[in-house]
Amino acid sequence: MIVLLDVGNSRIKLGWQHPSMGREPAVHAIALRPLEALPDLLRKWLNALPMPATGAWGVNVAGSVVGQRVEQVLLESGAPVQWLLASTQQFEVRNAYENPGQLGADRWSALLGLAEHLADPTGTATDKRLAPSVLATFGTATTIDTLSPASVFEGGLILPGPALMRQSLAQGTANLPLANGAGNSFPKNTLQAISTGVVAAQAGAVWRQCQVAEQLYNAPPKLYVSGGGWPEVETEIRTRLSHLDIRFIANPVLDGLARMTKS
Repeated sequence: MIVLLDVGNSRIKLGWQHPSMGREPAVHAIALRPLEALPDLLRKWLNALPMPATGAWGVNVAGSVVGQRVEQVLLESGAPVQWLLASTQQFEVRNAYENPGQLGADRWSALLGLAEHLADPTGTATDKRLAPSVLATFGTATTIDTLSPASVFEGGLILPGPALMRQSLAQGTANLPLANGAGNSFPKNTLQAISTGVVAAQAGAVWRQCQVAEQLYNAPPKLYVSGGGWPEVETEIRTRLSHLDIRFIANPVLDGLARMTKS
């Protein structure tokens, strides 16, 4: 059994892959704070697996201190970790970043997972796709990445996620509160103004990348979405981009890591 780890900015998403059992039906999450609690929580999860783990594939954007703690626990459990890093090409996906290794490992793994979702029913990526794909992930940060019809990662955006946008206003200004709630066409109070501004900014960034992709390939992109912040922005994005085929992917990063276990 191979453990899959998406070590993010605020939590670790955990799953597993087994040749005969397939993928874990549900993904477990462990908060990174307090960091002192992480090893025990991770050991508890490992001990509850249906069979011992023999290895692990992961991505880590939380820094070396967190990575070392995770590595130590898994090594003690007999499951050494292989950390995925971005490269020039993996499987059918080619990385067009100026410096391919600079691309975040989580974004790279998510693109590998997205490419698998785009494969034909036989499991082979098709070269006949005419439309690009845009993957928008709404987490601590929002990332919006474009994959060409030929599975070339063209580049993408990084901006603060919905919660971080709200927090920055509350912490960086003297009189603005921490706001939650849905958007409103014409906000008439401060909470509505903040909430609407946040979802409008998120939707605007997604709209921008979808428009650029459509202009480049002369076809509207398929929009794939993910992340814990998606419910907050879903109504706005579906309203403003109603002409697009929008599909939710639960765990594209783990999907990409699962592919690595088969290589």
